[in-house]
Amino acid sequence: MTGTAAMEADALGKRFGRGGGWALRDCAFRLPAGRVCAVVGPNGAGKSTLLALAAGLLAPTEGALSVLGTAPGAARERVAYVAQDKPLYPQLTVAETLRMGADLNTDRWDASVAERIVADGDLNPKSRIRALSGGQRTRVALALALAKRPELLLLDEPMADLDPLARHEMMGLLMARAAESGTTIVMSSHVVAELEDSCDHLLLIGGGRVRLAGEIDDLLTAHVRVSAPAQTPLAPHPVVESRTTGRQLTALLRPSTPLDTDWRTSRPSLEELVLSYLRNPEAPAVPAETADPVA
Repeated sequence: MTGTAAMEADALGKRFGRGGGWALRDCAFRLPAGRVCAVVGPNGAGKSTLLALAAGLLAPTEGALSVLGTAPGAARERVAYVAQDKPLYPQLTVAETLRMGADLNTDRWDASVAERIVADGDLNPKSRIRALSGGQRTRVALALALAKRPELLLLDEPMADLDPLARHEMMGLLMARAAESGTTIVMSSHVVAELEDSCDHLLLIGGGRVRLAGEIDDLLTAHVRVSAPAQTPLAPHPVVESRTTGRQLTALLRPSTPLDTDWRTSRPSLEELVLSYLRNPEAPAVPAETADPVA
């Protein structure tokens, strides 16, 4: 793998407080620049902690994390981060908030981007932030982030308080920005269906560890859902999940040798893949560089 990574972790871990639990532990992955990456996992898995580390707001307890080829703090001017609670100054108006963004990012600010995002949401520039709905505050926060023209955009549950139409519009805006400027976008969510059609890279975090990491198409191709008679031996293939109903065995495998030609096979969906790994925490994790499946 060549070129500077947007994010790269090696044995990364974060623990809060002396003797506290580990939010992340022994995480390793490499996210190439220019990708749209979904960070998925259940609540409490460590997604928000990872994004805060990448934004330079937290320091690792162990291991290392690089952002755009340098330490997260050193890359801060090239990174935009929208936290889950969308912290904005409630007493400011929308227009004053955008002017503040311009004053803080004089070398990178694109006022036309911010104004277009706000205008597309029919927001009154004179409205105070405290008077806006959750979805409207999200739009203002995204306007601030995108107008900074970041090389890396970190979004923590960005669509959680948007209605379906607004989610579709904002996702289209993000995808257009990625296509136009090559911005790497990393967005967390526990709703896989929200990201499946937009992202090309996946980080699946469960129990504070990276369970899957890689290009989504490669990960899907490396797994096979099979159906066979009950009691069929699945060795030597690594088994992510299996269940038997009556006389039928169904399983999600990572084939290591050619499969039995009598088995019925199909490609899993991204949601099936993610849920299978989350339901089975003992299933072997996939290395960051996913091997091609065996034909």
